[in-house]
Amino acid sequence: MAAAVSGVTMPSVDPDTVPAASDAIDVRLAAGGDARAYERIYRRHVPRIHGLARRMAGDDDAGDLTQMIFVRAWERLGSFRGDAAFGTWLYRLAINVILGRRAATRTERERRDHGEGVIEAIPARPARSEHRIDFDAAIGRLPPGARRVFVLHDIEGYKHEEIARMLRVTAGTSKAQLHRARMLMRAHLER
Repeated sequence: MAAAVSGVTMPSVDPDTVPAASDAIDVRLAAGGDARAYERIYRRHVPRIHGLARRMAGDDDAGDLTQMIFVRAWERLGSFRGDAAFGTWLYRLAINVILGRRAATRTERERRDHGEGVIEAIPARPARSEHRIDFDAAIGRLPPGARRVFVLHDIEGYKHEEIARMLRVTAGTSKAQLHRARMLMRAHLER
């Protein structure tokens, strides 16, 4: 069975077995207004995007950010040129949405986080017999700037120069925030 997309006949593809090919087909269909194709895109990519949002912004904001990212992606599907994989394009869009929201809510977040002593004021978790480390909880306790750099560098693999461009800071600031995040993480995880 074949499907005609933008005047080109393409073979049918099982979305669960060939994600890259499925993305290419579904993006073309969704850009033409096919909501079911966009739903398939959403289902394929929501775990990774939600994980990114959770790590960069925390559990409280992750759901809202995930929805904002997919709404923005729907609005901008026509701008996807196919120069990179759709997942890469969506991931970059997600980072931009998350960073844009950060800029818009900076004052509110600073009031909520109470500055430098946040992680030190949080009581350590009681020791467990299985010695399980709750890494995500420790990331969530980092101050926002240190958390973003830590996630982008140590988890997502971006270089300091790339992080500096994304966050509109210097590479030195990125390095300092990463060092701070690592020290706070170590202190928290050693408790």
